Amino acid sequence: MALPNLNTEKYSMTLPSTGKKLSFRPFLVKEEKVLLLAQEAGKINEMTNALKTIIKNCTFGKVEVDKLPFFDLEYMFIKIRSKSVGEISNIKVTCPDDNETQVPVEVNLEEIEMVVDDKHTNKIELTDDVTVLFDYPTLASYSQIKTESYDDMMKILADCISEVHNGEEVFSKSDMGSKEKIEFLENLNRAQFNKVQTFFETMPKVSKTIEVVNPKTEVKSKLTLEGMQSFF
Repeated sequence: MALPNLNTEKYSMTLPSTGKKLSFRPFLVKEEKVLLLAQEAGKINEMTNALKTIIKNCTFGKVEVDKLPFFDLEYMFIKIRSKSVGEISNIKVTCPDDNETQVPVEVNLEEIEMVVDDKHTNKIELTDDVTVLFDYPTLASYSQIKTESYDDMMKILADCISEVHNGEEVFSKSDMGSKEKIEFLENLNRAQFNKVQTFFETMPKVSKTIEVVNPKTEVKSKLTLEGMQSFF
């Protein structure tokens, strides 16, 4: 006689990039184990694989995980984690007034929002003639890298190039190889490359502003937490 399968509760969330509603469930003990093992290993590719497995399973296979912007996946994971482990995450943050004192804080994961910079655009004008259109990095982008080295970071930037416009001439993603795109990026001057970096720095991101008090100086400060890794 087989032991019973326990039903898990279903919840819903709205995907930030599309506004589409989807159902999800909390992750199970076996899925949490996958995440913990990946965290212990401390390797980027193992963490991305664990994230992929958990989100795919917990959304009942209804999400094309590899194709979504990574900020969507961060938001989804936070929502899933909130219903799996608890809405409150206990973390330590560094007080900004002295940049050394660490204090424990409680963060309500249900209050975390997706923030979009008003100046953000995926259309980067490098010169009067040359414009680059970027896609958002996906989980597939990050799964290609194994370290945070210069070469691997350039691979991510190159993978996000969607189109290059040179006057009337247009190069689409399918027209350009990875090596060719990396060479294109490496031939930019510093001002041009800064424009590319601005696209990535101003992308939509999960964010929450908290207030902390430094017990040593008694200074009260506001601190903005950004990115999934900041909340755990």
